[in-house]
Amino acid sequence: MSASTSTTPIGVAKRQTFNDEPRPLAGHVRESLERYFDELNGQAPSNLYELVLSEIEQPLLEVVMAQTRGNISKAAAFLGLNRATLRKKLQKYRISS
Repeated sequence: MSASTSTTPIGVAKRQTFNDEPRPLAGHVRESLERYFDELNGQAPSNLYELVLSEIEQPLLEVVMAQTRGNISKAAAFLGLNRATLRKKLQKYRISS
């Protein structure tokens, strides 16, 4: 039997995935956050939660709006949001519908 290599650091449990399928988006987010902390050189981050949400939310909305050709009802259904909430988020990021 051969030994397998793992990219998970020692002492950090691998996250269970739904149906054991890979989660590529989660991997990209994890890599980006690790790179972000490396670039901070030990300095404490500020408003990290809001920063990450805005970094992910804006392109998510842009792509969904493009996929639905600006149809707010369809986009809201894709996202699991009500239309009023989606409109507020579109205004926040200045994304046209």
